[in-house]
Amino acid sequence: MPRMRRIQDGGSGHGGGMRVLLILMMGLVVSGAAAAGPNVVFVLADDMGWGDLRANDAEGKIATPRLDRMAAEGMRFTDAHSASAVCTPTRYGVMTGRYCWRTRLKKGVLGGWSPSLIESGRETVATFLRAQGYETACIGKWHLGMDWAVAGGLGDGIDPKGDPRKIDFKERARRGPDEQGFGHWFGISASLDMPPYAFIRNGRIEGELSVEKQWIRRGPATPEFEAVDVLPTLEREAVAWLEKRAADAKPFFLYLPLASPHTPVVPSKAWEGKSGIGAYGDFVMQTDAVCGSVLDALERLKLAENTLVIFTSDNGATPDNSGQRTDRAGHRSHGPWRGTKADIWEGGHRVPFVARWPGKTPAGTVCEDPICLNALFATVAELCGAKVPEGAAPDSYSIAGHLRGEKPKAASHPYLIHHSISGMFAVRQGSWKYIEGEGSGGWSNGGKDGKGAQLYDLSRDPGETVNRVEEEMAKVKELRALLEMSRR
Repeated sequence: MPRMRRIQDGGSGHGGGMRVLLILMMGLVVSGAAAAGPNVVFVLADDMGWGDLRANDAEGKIATPRLDRMAAEGMRFTDAHSASAVCTPTRYGVMTGRYCWRTRLKKGVLGGWSPSLIESGRETVATFLRAQGYETACIGKWHLGMDWAVAGGLGDGIDPKGDPRKIDFKERARRGPDEQGFGHWFGISASLDMPPYAFIRNGRIEGELSVEKQWIRRGPATPEFEAVDVLPTLEREAVAWLEKRAADAKPFFLYLPLASPHTPVVPSKAWEGKSGIGAYGDFVMQTDAVCGSVLDALERLKLAENTLVIFTSDNGATPDNSGQRTDRAGHRSHGPWRGTKADIWEGGHRVPFVARWPGKTPAGTVCEDPICLNALFATVAELCGAKVPEGAAPDSYSIAGHLRGEKPKAASHPYLIHHSISGMFAVRQGSWKYIEGEGSGGWSNGGKDGKGAQLYDLSRDPGETVNRVEEEMAKVKELRALLEMSRR
């Protein structure tokens, strides 16, 4: 892990007696206030592809004006990666700074009824920032499990087909966001197509699960819950929470994991037809607008100057844009990259990433260095002038220097580990990428050439079309050893 930069206390002049002591005490108070890190807003889209951000692909057919403006006012990372090609493991990495394959979840994702994936005593970004004096909130899709009050348990906690009939909904769900460092949480248990179909506030279902509804999966729902209302509701909740922070001297951390543009693709009526290429495009545009509302609120509340806002996605887009096939209109959700959500290839985990921090992050800049979303933990620690706690965030590397416009002497991430929905591994170091297996490891077909593994030089072959595993055996051996070492 890179050496943490510390914010030094301001010096004081020499003198004597009580007056000097008072000056020193005042200096400590002032320097302590200065040492506080920035406010942090981390917006995580759900299944939004690298090419869905217009700033990444000038030929993209979906307008994202607010995110494009954010990129113009900040920094765009073109080689950013989710820790996994699917959502639950990526979210675990964001929260803990630790790869999810180190947990019980070796492949796939959790369901809405699954027990907590974050282990008892595991430090999260939120618990860490609360210890630094931050107000914290999670508003949106959690998808990291909660311990529902049940009789008899829900199996092994990995199979998403838990039996909701065993749950006592009069009791508060435990070990959700509100017990993982967030002073406030409001949102949904898992993906928008996973029951329970209900809003949850601080561990309690809002309303009564008296009916059943279905968006792909069928399950218990509150009568008033509709998928189309989720994104606007999260938008209102986030802005309302920020408004409360305007009168609060404490720094804050808002984790805003949206449920869009994941299935079901349900843009609000006001956004229907806006993109001209189908509902998926409309839903991406509405997602862009929600980010714009957050940015506008920060400006209106005079909070923008000391707030680092990051926008990214939990993995690549689904193969057919959730049934919309926007590729028929010439739009490339995955950009020039091979593969889709779930795959070990770049399209599965190379994601849009934009950061804005007025006056600190140089406007209109682009970073081409490879980074991983696990970076959040170590980054905020450095920005706070604090150390990552012993044993916490073992797979997190700070990108604070990049955000300040500095040119690090070495890559912030010495290497990246990629992981597919089926549990296939890859390791990336520099421009070389070694994949431990054949094919996509996910939903895309092809790529099985009988060579047993894959090796690509992304600087020459960004589309991962030429497998060089036989020509570059020394590099294969080197990266294979690195992968094995990382999994110990």
